[in-house]
Amino acid sequence: MVSVVQNVAIDCADAYGLAQFWSRVTGRPLGPEDGPGDREVAVRLAEGPVLYFSEVPEPKTIKNRIHLCLRPEDTREREVERLLALGASMVADRRNPDGSGWAVLADPEGNEFCVLRSESDRAAMGS
Repeated sequence: MVSVVQNVAIDCADAYGLAQFWSRVTGRPLGPEDGPGDREVAVRLAEGPVLYFSEVPEPKTIKNRIHLCLRPEDTREREVERLLALGASMVADRRNPDGSGWAVLADPEGNEFCVLRSESDRAAMGS
């Protein structure tokens, strides 16, 4: 017997607002029953678990112990620019001059996530 990951739960102050951000990041819709003011909201990914946003009273205070790593369809640099325009912030730029590395960003509530190299970035480097 095994267990299947159903969702990734993300504690937040504004479930609907943060889910909207992640919906724009992933290009995936919110649950059809979700709306403004809901304390629990889901983003249904094309593959894999659901991103499940749940409002909690306490604020985020330290670095995430678990975070999402994104592999963009476009180049990493264009995706970082797009995500910053959507409201993300740069936490740590771990991109290297040779094209390797990643960027650590935070969503509007401060949850860190990484943007990895795209498949085209990796192919251009031969790895």
